[in-house]
Amino acid sequence: MFCGFTSTTLLAKPIMENTHLTIENLRSSPLFKYISDNDLRMIAKTLKEESFSANTIIFKEDTRGERLYLILDGRVRVSKITQHGDESPIAVLSKGDFFGEMELIEDQPRSARTTAIENTIVAGIAKHDFDSLIKTNHIVTLNLLKAISKRLRVTDDMVVTELDRSVEAAVAQVEKLNLLIDAAKTVNSTLDLDKLLDVILETSIKSIEADRGTLYVVDELKSEIWSKAMRGTEVIEIRLPIGKGLSGYVAKTGETINIPDAYNDPRFNPEVDKKSGYRTNNMLCMPMRNRDGKIIGVFQMLNKNGGPFTSQDEEFINALSIHASIAIENARLAQEMVNSERLSAVGRMASTIIHDIKNPMGTLRVYAQVMKKKSGNEEAAKLADEMIHQVDRFVNMAQEILDFSRGVSATNIEEVDFGEVMEGVLLFIEKDLTKRNIKLERNLTYNGKMKLDTDKIIRVFYNIASNAADAMPTGGTITVTTEDTGGMVKVDFKDTGSGMPEEVKRRIFEPFVTFGKKHGTGLGMAIVKKVMDDHKGKIEIETEVGKGTTIRLLFPL
Repeated sequence: MFCGFTSTTLLAKPIMENTHLTIENLRSSPLFKYISDNDLRMIAKTLKEESFSANTIIFKEDTRGERLYLILDGRVRVSKITQHGDESPIAVLSKGDFFGEMELIEDQPRSARTTAIENTIVAGIAKHDFDSLIKTNHIVTLNLLKAISKRLRVTDDMVVTELDRSVEAAVAQVEKLNLLIDAAKTVNSTLDLDKLLDVILETSIKSIEADRGTLYVVDELKSEIWSKAMRGTEVIEIRLPIGKGLSGYVAKTGETINIPDAYNDPRFNPEVDKKSGYRTNNMLCMPMRNRDGKIIGVFQMLNKNGGPFTSQDEEFINALSIHASIAIENARLAQEMVNSERLSAVGRMASTIIHDIKNPMGTLRVYAQVMKKKSGNEEAAKLADEMIHQVDRFVNMAQEILDFSRGVSATNIEEVDFGEVMEGVLLFIEKDLTKRNIKLERNLTYNGKMKLDTDKIIRVFYNIASNAADAMPTGGTITVTTEDTGGMVKVDFKDTGSGMPEEVKRRIFEPFVTFGKKHGTGLGMAIVKKVMDDHKGKIEIETEVGKGTTIRLLFPL
């Protein structure tokens, strides 16, 4: 029996052979499996038969769900619209399948859209009839649960597969972002313009696997592009009028030129190869713009390893050019400095960097946080944490330089657990030291309370550890010791590096003084001294050439 199911006839179609609404069609659905003929006839009275031509949307997402649909003939596609406006298929349903049940059960708007793939006939049951049916017919209810369970299993498999793909894509993206961050740090490693151009070119060639390359800089006064930075040729310097040749054309128009087959492209001049003896297979020319969108240079890359340059190569060079343009402008500014203006100029550069990286770095950080939250993958989460770490480090370094150059001495001093602070910063430092084959040893005996500006003290410890690591290029050991000496807390950073000559020791806290380092601004130890002065602390140095250095920090209690 139908267990008291009360129907409201929406369409009084008799069950006849010449209609699609037959007992055989109903019974083909897993929803009505094991239902008696009599009950099927009663159910049929509540059904409304509808026809949809191919490519017709049956219902859209976010609309109210008033019916469950049973496919009598044809096929439908269930899909969702992505944030980019693309349609992402979820499932294809055919004769006997049903859809639209979740919206009736949850009493919520449709969560997906359904489109007829071909001419399709469906039978719909209204919500109030559906509710009555599942309440009174336990077989239908059981069939519904089984069908939903099966769909959830399939969906779970699809989600896992898609998640794996997403994680792989996320890992690849993080690797690209880390590569870009490393490239940005390298590009910002010098203020000497000639060296900078060489670094930018070397970084770009290596990153996109080009065989050769040239980096041109725009000379507005002469209406030329020029370069001293080249790879794979003995040419020291070349100059071209803006507008001449492919690179000159890019400098004039700002267009990107990506030639997959040079000798089959009319824009390429083979005479250059004849003169040099070099065979150009493919070429990528891209403009370098400053933060105002003005073209200040051109990247010219030749012969990518493995085939033509890709859109991903273009994206990387474009991202790198943002940092390169900032670095070039900063280098130009640095060359204009005189001793009395150097510190002020560094402040302007730091301000420019912070201004330009605030939004893109913030975006990267948000993407990393989202990836960490949604990936559900431990490895991806670790990579996201590393990216967040590198972004924060980069931004903090720029802000630190800006504050120092402006003479900002405001501190946020509060009482903290020194042991927790010390252990936390050492874990932070240890990540970088391990990559450089440097062992970090701890001898932490003081765990009391202290009044500190935690962020600035973390930077002090990091600057000291970084300098120590630079003095041990092949590896070594840094030993950190804390001790209560009676009224003062002593923190020692002892390394097994090369030590410092007396002259360097004497000038180590002066701005722009470096020793034994290929990269750096020369402000690290000057900033350390400033922070310690703000904390009314002291710094002592014990060093011997060839035996290592101990930096001692003394904090008042």
